[in-house]
Amino acid sequence: MQIDFIPQVTAVNVIPPFGLELVFNDHTTRRINLGPALQTTLHGPIFAPLRDPAFFAQAKLDVEGGTVAWPNGADIAPEALYEDFDLLT
Repeated sequence: MQIDFIPQVTAVNVIPPFGLELVFNDHTTRRINLGPALQTTLHGPIFAPLRDPAFFAQAKLDVEGGTVAWPNGADIAPEALYEDFDLLT
């Protein structure tokens, strides 16, 4: 029986205005840009505050969830952070 890898974020660094440098439990480091996603796919009242760079900068590691979270309860699935967002250039 093969167990698939389940990514978990182990470290978070904010790269203003909407970038994140993430380290995962397989030691992969990804630098992603959430700016475009905040205008398209990350919508709704929970993500609206993240469009403010000062609020976005409050991103913290949610150890229990293995992901990134913000003070208003917004978070993003670690699988999506691992695979789905544009890399920061």
